[in-house]
Amino acid sequence: MNLKAELSASSLSVRAEPVQQRSAERITSLLDAAAELIDSHGIDGLTTSDVATRSGSSVGVVYRYFPNIQSLLKALAARNLDKFTTRLQETLPEDTSDSFGAMNAAIDAYLELARSEAGFRALRFGDVIDDRFISDEPARSTGLAAMFKDILVTRYGINSTPELEFDIEVLVEVGDALLHRAFRYDQQGDERFITRLRELTQEFIDAHDAA
Repeated sequence: MNLKAELSASSLSVRAEPVQQRSAERITSLLDAAAELIDSHGIDGLTTSDVATRSGSSVGVVYRYFPNIQSLLKALAARNLDKFTTRLQETLPEDTSDSFGAMNAAIDAYLELARSEAGFRALRFGDVIDDRFISDEPARSTGLAAMFKDILVTRYGINSTPELEFDIEVLVEVGDALLHRAFRYDQQGDERFITRLRELTQEFIDAHDAA
């Protein structure tokens, strides 16, 4: 199962797919500019003209790839998700009995992005977009929960049950809220909320490891 492709495919909304290195570099430049502006002014303050100015492009170039701000934000969220899944796959424990280590690796991958990736703390994986625009797409948290379930079942031998599916979606929702709160006032993340999430994750693993 290609987790990165499966999670990212529905999130990335780019009007013109880059077929040349030059186009790919331009899209990267536009996304980098948008991420920096989100850090400075927030999501609601993002405009295509500001993205164009920050990236050294024209508004027409922005619209060539992104028909509106929503599609640009979705593309940036998809890039965040791709970086997260790449980092997670690189750091998953080789010990197939270390299911808690796998979930800890997911927390650590999130923390790394929140501390170093421009725009990530505000946008994360894009669920915040759905709060501003009408969307029929499944929540990103649902996709993440499915990914974590697949990892735990296929790689770490956790029994696949309806309870696991529900509990992991609850954990993802709670985890997102705790991590968002951890970084609201502290750019490095308030360790109290991070520690509590690790404790809740351990409780979740203990419950399903014993099942």
